[in-house]
Amino acid sequence: MKRLALATVLLLTACGTAPTTPPATTVSAAVKAPGNHNDTDTMYLQMMIAHHEQGLEMVRLAEDKATRADLKTLAAAVDATQSDEDTLMKTWLTDWQQPTTVDHAPSAHADHGGLPATGPEEIAALKKATGKDFETAFLNLFVAHQHNAVEMATLETTDGTNEEAKALATRIRQSRTDQIQQMLTMLNS
Repeated sequence: MKRLALATVLLLTACGTAPTTPPATTVSAAVKAPGNHNDTDTMYLQMMIAHHEQGLEMVRLAEDKATRADLKTLAAAVDATQSDEDTLMKTWLTDWQQPTTVDHAPSAHADHGGLPATGPEEIAALKKATGKDFETAFLNLFVAHQHNAVEMATLETTDGTNEEAKALATRIRQSRTDQIQQMLTMLNS
């Protein structure tokens, strides 16, 4: 709960103004996802866990390497939020007796456009970058990364059946869209 409060404070201070709606991804591992679920729900959670873990790797680099206060604040907020979401999704999959990992074979995800991922070369380049070059590279890479989250969430809200998973996807879609706008503003400042 402390991380959730921190994420809320960080998100409110990251833009300099309070959002008109509450933070989009205020979740807790205590939330259950009862009821029916289908293959889309399972696949979405598995893919989003892999996506979150890659995103967490990137934002933790930003927490360490960025010099801009607004970027460090954004990275810390994303870290707290996505860490909580990661725990929540793993709990749901475990409750559903489904694996918490995703098959990374390209053919396993051909029916829905493939598994979105930031390539290892891009992560390696980000790790090597410093100063303003790091910040620009991070923001560009993370905008694309969060766009992938929006696309995956859209698939879940369209084809999923579990109400909690669909609600999470809706929150993720909105919060990542907001983050993209915030990062685009940072890139232009």
